[in-house]
Amino acid sequence: MADDITATTSLTLADIAATENFAEHLATILEPGDVIGLSGDLGTGKTVLARATIRALASMHAVPVDDIPSPTFTLVQQYDFPLFSLFHIDLYRIDQPADVLELGVEDFFADGVCLIEWPERMGPYLPADRLHLTLSSGDHEGARTIAIERHGSWMTRELGFSENG
Repeated sequence: MADDITATTSLTLADIAATENFAEHLATILEPGDVIGLSGDLGTGKTVLARATIRALASMHAVPVDDIPSPTFTLVQQYDFPLFSLFHIDLYRIDQPADVLELGVEDFFADGVCLIEWPERMGPYLPADRLHLTLSSGDHEGARTIAIERHGSWMTRELGFSENG
């Protein structure tokens, strides 16, 4: 795992609607092979962000998605879109980094898009090329701050949303 990070920047989101808007934009820039890490304490909006991204992709591609369950117990939920499959992965219940290999994550990384909650639990198996988003509670209910870290190939990609740091 490489630790080449550009300067961490942050984005302040005023409410849940702003978090969903951020997720909708994120959906527009995703490409096969992308890995997005979603870190933060319990209740900071990791699953909200993942679900909103999946809903946005479903809407963009006219793919019906009836339910978007949290993968807390299944560990992985797969959603198939025309250009890639999206894997929503929740590693909260993973005890050892090597346990992630049993999930087949290497195959997901090859040509899927991965939204990984609790990515730090992957240890050395976390891909060097990733966008890492750390969510934290804002100064009022529903507000969030997202610390944005670009790793590997993400350092040169255009994100297309305002960053301030």
